[in-house]
Amino acid sequence: MDHATRLKPLFRPGRLLITPEAHQTLRLNGVPVISVVLRHIAGDWGIVSDDDKRQNDLSIAVGLRLLSIYRLPDDSRLIVVTGWDRSSTTIELLGQDYRCS
Repeated sequence: MDHATRLKPLFRPGRLLITPEAHQTLRLNGVPVISVVLRHIAGDWGIVSDDDKRQNDLSIAVGLRLLSIYRLPDDSRLIVVTGWDRSSTTIELLGQDYRCS
């Protein structure tokens, strides 16, 4: 039997901003923008380090910045950042020189 996974949002993302490069890369990979946003607000932080995951979990409770990184099928990576005040969430293409786990 198929069961849909229900994601519970942990915070409000505020205004959604996406760079043209990130939007184009998502489109080329067949990944809907909403799927990235839903993962982020549900606490799936992607491929960030364990320290960043712990920091994000703490940040939800105390109101600090939240950071996720997701690898796409073509191996490009997106960074998703929600500001401490939860007024906006930005999706950008991550540069090749950035190191993550």
